[in-house]
Amino acid sequence: MSDVLVIIPTYNEKENIEAIIKAVFQQQKAFDILVVDDNSPDGTGQIVSNLQGEFADRLFLEERQGKNGLGTAYIHGFKWAIEKKYDYIIEMDADFSHNPEDLIRLYNACKIEGADLSIGSRYSKGVNVVNWPMKRVLLSYFASKYVRFITRMPIHDTTAGFVCYKRKVLETIQLDKIKFVGYAFQIEMKFKAWKHLFKIKEVSVIFTDRTLGESKMSGNIVYEALFGVIKMRFNGLPKNK
Repeated sequence: MSDVLVIIPTYNEKENIEAIIKAVFQQQKAFDILVVDDNSPDGTGQIVSNLQGEFADRLFLEERQGKNGLGTAYIHGFKWAIEKKYDYIIEMDADFSHNPEDLIRLYNACKIEGADLSIGSRYSKGVNVVNWPMKRVLLSYFASKYVRFITRMPIHDTTAGFVCYKRKVLETIQLDKIKFVGYAFQIEMKFKAWKHLFKIKEVSVIFTDRTLGESKMSGNIVYEALFGVIKMRFNGLPKNK
């Protein structure tokens, strides 16, 4: 068993899932993987199940009955990781927008450099996004600026989904009280970690848009992020956190 678990949530990722799993396992550092699949009709879960024989005790699969949002998939994975006593837990997309070679950098930022939470940041050193239309780049970039302004978090990429947590962060944050399930989930997790005074470090990465499969981004997800953060900011956390 590794000391770090990579959680990959999936819904219709048959084009990418086998390749991303093998790419993670090819890294010099040993990572375990948990795929949380939301009953993908394209057979993503079955592909993972077939690979488990090849990667025994390293590849795990949790299959949920419906498509209930990114946030709930990660929370399901977080609880699984806490129960299994992993020291470090990394969020990662299945579509290669997050480079598997950057996993070790996020891990080292926590393991060696002392961060409680490390973020694979697209915007800490300029704009490091490849293959996105300019409209989407601007939307993402200014959304992060907007969230930073509203929340006062000292984080450049507030919406990033490539994140490494120490287990104690997830144990401290009340996962059952996370309100957002879409794009804003990533913001809320960072906000609560920051409010609990955990040490946060941004690691500059290059984000590359998917080449296979379909994006799960929608207008409702962006709406949640833009307007939900105002409520989150002014509600803050309970006094006892």
